[in-house]
Amino acid sequence: MNPKIKKINAEYQKNAAKIDELQARQVELTKQRTELENLDIIGMVRSMGLDPEQLAALIHAARPVGQEEADHGEM
Repeated sequence: MNPKIKKINAEYQKNAAKIDELQARQVELTKQRTELENLDIIGMVRSMGLDPEQLAALIHAARPVGQEEADHGEM
């Protein structure tokens, strides 16, 4: 086999391994970010003293005009 092809194949495999490693790290970072965001949201809700029903009512009331109709149309 051509030595240049061997060199390119070796670099390709090295890059593929690094890409796999970085993609796995990206997934882990996404999970960590989501968990921290969720904890922040829970903290805000608890600091306001809302129970789940009150939170649902608040979110429902804060929907933009027309959003409710769009949500019902998707069902």
